[in-house]
Amino acid sequence: MATLRVTKSFTFEMAHALWNYDGPCRNIHGHSYQLFVTVKGVASTDLASTKLGMVVDFSDLKRIVNENVVDVFDHSVVISTRASQPDIKRVEQMFEKFYVVDYQPTCENLVTNMASRIKKALPVNIALFSLKLIETATSWAEWFAADNI
Repeated sequence: MATLRVTKSFTFEMAHALWNYDGPCRNIHGHSYQLFVTVKGVASTDLASTKLGMVVDFSDLKRIVNENVVDVFDHSVVISTRASQPDIKRVEQMFEKFYVVDYQPTCENLVTNMASRIKKALPVNIALFSLKLIETATSWAEWFAADNI
């Protein structure tokens, strides 16, 4: 039986601000993110299964990623707990959907957080292989399971 990798892509809109950053990204601004989720496993050989020939049903992968990442972050504002209390209070007053996280919400840290969320929700026979989070047309961060053992 061959181990295979399958990938599904997702898009969502999210705003963030980088605490103590020395450029314009210190201000709240948004991105149209694209997330590529690659999982690996062995395709089902169970002749009685409706999932015959699949590593994972793409609709199941879609549900997992939507519930644990896209539905959480889409159209939200994410800022660090290191922001000043007055800044956090302003965000609370201005935005309905916001998250104050214990990390700097860079593309790199966001993709790491997303990997953790997805890994916890995958079936036991499926492993998260990699994530690619595209923040702009020319900028992205990647997470690989092999690098994080």
